[in-house]
Amino acid sequence: MRILHLVLTPRMSGAEILVRDLALYQQGCGESVAVAALMPAHADFTPLRAQLAAAGVACSFPKHAQRPLARLWYLHGVMRRWRPDVVFAHATIPAFYARALPSRVPVVYVMHSAVNDFERDLFRWAERLLSRRARAVVGVAQSNVRDYQAAVGPHPRLTVIPNGVDTSRFAMQPAAPSGAAPLLLQIGRYDAVKNQLRTVRAFHALLQQAPQARMALYGVIEDPVYYARVRALAAELGLGGMVSINGPCDNVPALLALASVFAMPSASEAHSIAFLEALASGIPVVASDIPAFAFARGHGSVQLVDCADIDAYAQALARALGQPRARRPLEGLTLRDTALRYEVIAKEVLGVA
Repeated sequence: MRILHLVLTPRMSGAEILVRDLALYQQGCGESVAVAALMPAHADFTPLRAQLAAAGVACSFPKHAQRPLARLWYLHGVMRRWRPDVVFAHATIPAFYARALPSRVPVVYVMHSAVNDFERDLFRWAERLLSRRARAVVGVAQSNVRDYQAAVGPHPRLTVIPNGVDTSRFAMQPAAPSGAAPLLLQIGRYDAVKNQLRTVRAFHALLQQAPQARMALYGVIEDPVYYARVRALAAELGLGGMVSINGPCDNVPALLALASVFAMPSASEAHSIAFLEALASGIPVVASDIPAFAFARGHGSVQLVDCADIDAYAQALARALGQPRARRPLEGLTLRDTALRYEVIAKEVLGVA
């Protein structure tokens, strides 16, 4: 089978991480896999592209940003060169472009967004027009499916495939050596929905109980204004040498192994890759009490709290510093589980028994 994964912008973010992992897994299973994009790759994607190339996965990314018609022509060229049997279009805009082409290649639209894309009139009407051009519509969370049905209507092949992670990359690590400064870690793009500002405030409060603690933030700078606010707040609170505010990282397993606590105070999520990676690593986790994380309630060393309450958030972080790493069941949420479900969808749309 020849599989093409289409994304908007190759970058170090959740949907693109999933695409990298799926492409590597599928190529390793004997499929011929390619990854294409409508926008140029961010510099942080370079190590991921190298991993794909080393495994024999073809990559096709434009060198420069293009206007809509030029994007469509570029994608037409990719399709002619690669001749895929099936296209997985990850996120709404790539799915629009993939279905706008005059091609008989089946397109599977994969919804990754934590927000309802169809609240935008243009997207809602475009999806109603193109809906049946998708041979299948996949949501990474049940909320995606509910939003689609409410805004667009029913689809004959509408399903949920949760994201999965390669748990072998996140083997549970021993606790940090005694005497090492405890490290609070948050990974996620800099955007108000990820609530790094709350983590900075909670960390400031945590220092009253754990003065040796340190904090590190990593993520794609999606909203430069919000990123600047995070840096300004850390400076205003005098956190200087105690807080490290970084761009995206390409070695999440190593960071999780070094850290003492993982924080994820998101206001909303669909099905977070970063959250799954933290669970797989065994690190104590403090996260928002939102529906997307509810499946982890009751897992060892996981606390779901109201992160808008800074005192409660800080107290949860303090408790987490005293918790051990934990082995957590991730049945149904491994990369293999997810890849097998994608295989089933591909065979269904291709009419393969």
